Amino acid sequence: MMAQSHDHSYKLLFSHAAMVEDLLCGFVREEWVREIDFTTLEKVSGNYISDDLRERADDVVWRMRLRDRWLYVYLLLEFQSAVDPFMAVRLLTYVGLLYQDLIRAGPLTVESRLPLVLPVVLYNGRPRWTAATELAELLEAAPAGLERYQPQFRYLLLAENRYSNAELAPLRNLNAALFRLENSRDPAEVQQVVAALVEWLQAPEQVSLRRAFAIWLRQVLLPARLPGVRIDEGIELSEVRDMLAERVVEWTEDWKQQGLQQGLQQGLQQGLDAERQLLLRQVRRRFGEVVAADSAPLLAQIALPAVLEDLGEALLDCADGAAWLAAVKNRLAGDGE
Repeated sequence: MMAQSHDHSYKLLFSHAAMVEDLLCGFVREEWVREIDFTTLEKVSGNYISDDLRERADDVVWRMRLRDRWLYVYLLLEFQSAVDPFMAVRLLTYVGLLYQDLIRAGPLTVESRLPLVLPVVLYNGRPRWTAATELAELLEAAPAGLERYQPQFRYLLLAENRYSNAELAPLRNLNAALFRLENSRDPAEVQQVVAALVEWLQAPEQVSLRRAFAIWLRQVLLPARLPGVRIDEGIELSEVRDMLAERVVEWTEDWKQQGLQQGLQQGLQQGLDAERQLLLRQVRRRFGEVVAADSAPLLAQIALPAVLEDLGEALLDCADGAAWLAAVKNRLAGDGE
């Protein structure tokens, strides 16, 4: 359900021209971007149905005038936790579906050229993006003469986790604010960014975009950052700002406590790992590599430091590897830890 909410609310955000303009101006560092007439921004249907009736639902398509021609921006919103290594193939297919749709819709003639397309993947997953951005990287090396017949295609990757707060904070840019919120780990920073959005989106014609940000905050970001906190369905962006301002100190303490608990758990786990490794080294010195290898999965089941200490003393009394392994198994059978 959360993934569906994320998909829907992100698509709602990028259904606003201001988000697309800020994305191109702030994050596509190409000279030709300056030549776009952003007053001509026009949203195009992005749900393409191919000949086998597979429907696209995670893309947003806009078109705008670049000099004297149309430029289409195909924006694929990627929320998966696992990186698709064949994203270049997927996106090539989607752009092909876009062209098929334009050909069917007309008014292209036999002499007409297809419009320019900028394919963009906006990725907000945690793992680092490792997939090839160019199709050629996925193809076998072709012998001389055959390479000219291979498809050529590449897409622009915008991975939110590649941008640091130091890069994003100075920018008066809606996408920079979105990326900062996605990457935030501090309630005070969330409150600061939301306050900036309220200031930037004061115009009456921006009410829809304000509402889109409020929906995304309520459905996606705040439930993930503040589990258990109830947020009214119809809350406005300014009300989110006020709520954060009132409760940011309390939530900061909650987050600190959560971080402390996680740190304690990680410290305990690291201590257990160190004790296991020490015990395995002692087993290896006394009884050899085979017994140590047999001991490792048994010791991995032990989650109490005191039990590992007891086994360390028992090791001194064992005459051979068989006696040692029996002692470990007996301890596991006796108390499970």
